[in-house]
This record gives sequence, C-alpha cells and structure tokens, in this order.
Amino acid sequence: MKILIINGPNLNMLGKRDKKHYGTLTLKTINKKLKLISKGRAKLTFYQSNCEGKIVTYIQKHLNYDAMIINAGAYTHTSIAIHDALEMFKGKIVEVHLSDLNTREDFRKTDYISSLASKCIMGLHENSYYEALSYLLKE
Repeated sequence: MKILIINGPNLNMLGKRDKKHYGTLTLKTINKKLKLISKGRAKLTFYQSNCEGKIVTYIQKHLNYDAMIINAGAYTHTSIAIHDALEMFKGKIVEVHLSDLNTREDFRKTDYISSLASKCIMGLHENSYYEALSYLLKE
C-alpha cells in the first residue's frame, strides 16, 4: 500500500506554534512516529508546502497512490484548487487536523476537503495523524 501524507502551510512550524492548538511535536517527529506505526506495511511519502499550487501539483503527480492523509492547514478553508485536485484522487482520503476546527474561529468551519474524505480526524494533536494511519492500515 502506498500512502501519501500531505501537510499544508505553517505545519513546518509545529513545535513553535500555539501548543494549545497544535501540540508540542515537530512535523519531523510526527513523521518518524508514523513510520514506526506503519512497520513497513505501507510505503509512506511525506510532503509539506506553504504554497497552494505546489500542493495541487504534488497531488496530481501522485494520483496512483492507494490512500492519502491530508492536513491542508489554512487551505482547508480557502482552496477550491486543492479540492479539485483531490477529486481526481481515487484512493481513500483521510483529512486530519491537530486542533478541533469546530471549537475554533468561525472562518475555520468552512472546509473544502471534508466532502471528499472517507474520514476526518481532528482535535487530537499528533494523535490525529496516528489514528488516520491506523485507520488506513486496517482497511
């Protein structure tokens, strides 16, 4: 199984951002733990970009993957372009967020990804990613 793990803007700053919302771990640490959880059962490919167009292009180049975990960050609330790229992806999509969007600012309640996702996991800090991977490995 090939799983793409995409992270959007500012997720490269984990560990430095508001720890109440985003936890204390860096993205590098989260990715290392995902590899440990996978135990070689899946090929994990990690990608992070602060640029919307680069995320769109990366999704387009990896349409042959079996599944995707995506935290589009702020683009969750604004990017029709990422939504449209995800429409072409035929594998399972799991949307993750470190914080619970439902308890945050009103503008974060707009979500262009959720309608395409098989599952949305949020509010569990880094455990959102770990649960997403466990879900995909059980499928």
